[in-house]
Amino acid sequence: MARNRVIYQSEALYVSEDALSTTAVKHESLERVQSANYSFNISRQDVNQFGQLGKVGSMVLEAPTVSMDTSYLLTDGFNERALGFYVGTGTNATSGSFISGHLADGSGRNFYISTVGEGVDATGVALDSSHDVIGIGNTYLTDYTLDLSVGSLPTVSVSFEAANINSTAGGSTTLPSVDQAAGTAKTDAVTLPNANSGDSNLMALRPGDINVNISSLDGSTIVDLAPDLAADAAHIQSASLSIPLSRSPLERLGTKYAYARSVDFPIQATLSVNAIVNELTSKNLSTIIDDDSGYNVTLILNNEAGTAAMKYEIKGAQIQSESFSSSIGSNKSVDLTFATSIGGPNDLLNGVFVSGANSDEVFSA
Repeated sequence: MARNRVIYQSEALYVSEDALSTTAVKHESLERVQSANYSFNISRQDVNQFGQLGKVGSMVLEAPTVSMDTSYLLTDGFNERALGFYVGTGTNATSGSFISGHLADGSGRNFYISTVGEGVDATGVALDSSHDVIGIGNTYLTDYTLDLSVGSLPTVSVSFEAANINSTAGGSTTLPSVDQAAGTAKTDAVTLPNANSGDSNLMALRPGDINVNISSLDGSTIVDLAPDLAADAAHIQSASLSIPLSRSPLERLGTKYAYARSVDFPIQATLSVNAIVNELTSKNLSTIIDDDSGYNVTLILNNEAGTAAMKYEIKGAQIQSESFSSSIGSNKSVDLTFATSIGGPNDLLNGVFVSGANSDEVFSA
């Protein structure tokens, strides 16, 4: 029966261990997904000649640009680990850099969006001939953003660049990835597992259980950054952690696709904080600029029982900007921006380090 429309109820988002994964155990269904967007853009070069007003034809000189982004509610780190991020277990967030798994060149990973029949939940339904699947192949991370705000559930947005996209109807699924060196498409069959509501026991995390501790930078700013919940502490309204990974496609003669998508270094992670101003400290900008020290900032997201579900530690952070806003009818507010450089996989003193309560194995053999 033909569908009249497709809504979120009927779709499930999967990620593979790598671009050549074909078995069900090498794919994970992402949990708490809120959106999934993907597109491609083809650039063509017109060929013209003397004696003819219209073009002779047009040719594709560069590989199409495929992009994909998704957002999901933060839980306990399962999605992050499935997406290839390094997430420690328990409270230990310093044993490896969060994005270390995305710094080295490789074949990327694949995403799949399965669509079941209209009016049916995708969760728990076995894929059959009534299902359609869109695949995005050879994806590489370009941005990770965590948004925390009063009155909103903590949300993560991730963006990717990819080499290829395909669609299969009638229940059969093939690899969307390509051999980037040879420029040829893969044709292996792929088996996806049944979609599920996630391995996490958490529905979501609440803004009232978030602790943004930037007190280590107290003295580097005009506004008072006393420990969270202290009487003189600025009242934080929102915080956003962004880790952009711009990439350069590397091409060569004889191939249709970029043979690699390398990260552009250096990488700088930023933490933006908005707060209601109450108390100020005695500070002079001329002394602030003399302080070259880096400080540690922590974002702790607890579950309803008060136990840490996720912990983000930004090491080597420094103040970048401080902007005050005051007007009739509004509380005086301040916008703070902190930044740190991302170190290599073995650098445990600079960058972003994350731990989560989830310890379930992903991509089990």
